[in-house]
Formats: sequence, structure tokens, C-alpha cells
Amino acid sequence: MSLTDTQRAIHAFIADRIDAEGVPPSQSEIARAFGFSGVRAAQYHLEALEAAGVVERTPGRARGLRLLQVPDMPQQLPLPADDSALHLPVLGQVAAGLPIGADIGSEQVVLMDRALFSPAPDYLLKVKGDSMRDEGIFDGDLIGVHRTTDARSGQVVIARIDDEITVKLLKIGQGRIRLLPRNPDYAPIEVLPGQDFAIEGLYCGLVRPNA
Repeated sequence: MSLTDTQRAIHAFIADRIDAEGVPPSQSEIARAFGFSGVRAAQYHLEALEAAGVVERTPGRARGLRLLQVPDMPQQLPLPADDSALHLPVLGQVAAGLPIGADIGSEQVVLMDRALFSPAPDYLLKVKGDSMRDEGIFDGDLIGVHRTTDARSGQVVIARIDDEITVKLLKIGQGRIRLLPRNPDYAPIEVLPGQDFAIEGLYCGLVRPNA
């Protein structure tokens, strides 16, 4: 049975927590780490992991998970030297050109130094495109995202438009919302009446793999 990218990321997250703390995460902790709205989604993915033979679950136990197969090691990124590590899932890609579905791309869990970000991120997204070039955000960067639905005009946000995700500079005024690129080769995106629009989070820093 093949695993989805999300399931592989959860498998790596479980292994990382066991290695770091000696105990597996609870279903609630998995749901929070991956942005699920409830534990049922976490249960679904754990059932898939169990069916694939990579974990074993013990019914009735809050942390009743046991690894049967060690996941592949995630991509190496800068690691903190102390216990200030953040355990961050990499959730797909975000477009810095045209919006792209957030469920596209490889997913993993990595350890990051919290000093790299402000505020502390909830997850990482991989940037695709160069529309935020003048903000110092380049194709392939991993950007930290602080999950929130609130943002001020002038902040760099991760926004959802009709089920697509993009990172842009938010501008609010004169009864309209615009998402501005930071590269003159790209046109602003204006949020039209009736579009499904939401702020998914705030940009709070980045790491450049293999930099």
C-alpha cells in the first residue's frame, strides 16, 4: 500500500517525537501539528499507516503508537544546538508567481531553530516562483508560516483564493483587497466579490536549503 505525502510526513513526525521525547504524539498533537480541524483526520491517516504496516496502534491508549518501520530521513536543514528546536511539517508548496495548490509537493517534518523566525511558525511551505524576489523570497525557499486568520495591510501573508494558495504582500483599502507581488514582472491579484478568500497565515521568516 502506497502512502500519501501527508501520511509520510506524519510517519516522520511520529518517529521524530519518539526519538526526541521517548513517547509518540497523541492524535490531538498530530492534528494540531498538521493543521487538521479535528482528530478524525489524524485517525484516518494513522489507519492508513497501520494498514501499510509502518505503525501499530494499541486501542484504548492515548499514545498507543509503535513504529514498525523507520521512515526515510528528512532533508537536512540547519539544526539548533540546544533544546530550542521547532518540529515543523513541510506542507506542500506555495506559489510566489501564480497560486498553486498547497497539497502539491513532498512533505516532511524538519527540526528548525526558533531563532530563525518571528513569530514562531506552525509549519513550513516551499516557495515556487520568483514573484516575491524583492522581498528576499526565492524559488525553493522554505518559508515559515504563523497560522492566523488576521493580518494588517502591509504584511506578507499566505492567502487562499478559491482553494489555491499564494504568498503576497497584503494591501487593504478603498473597499478592496489586493495581493501584491514584489517583482515588477508580475501583476497584482485583486480579490473579486464572491471569490472564496481567506488569510491562512503570516510569513515569519525563511530557510534556504543547501544555502
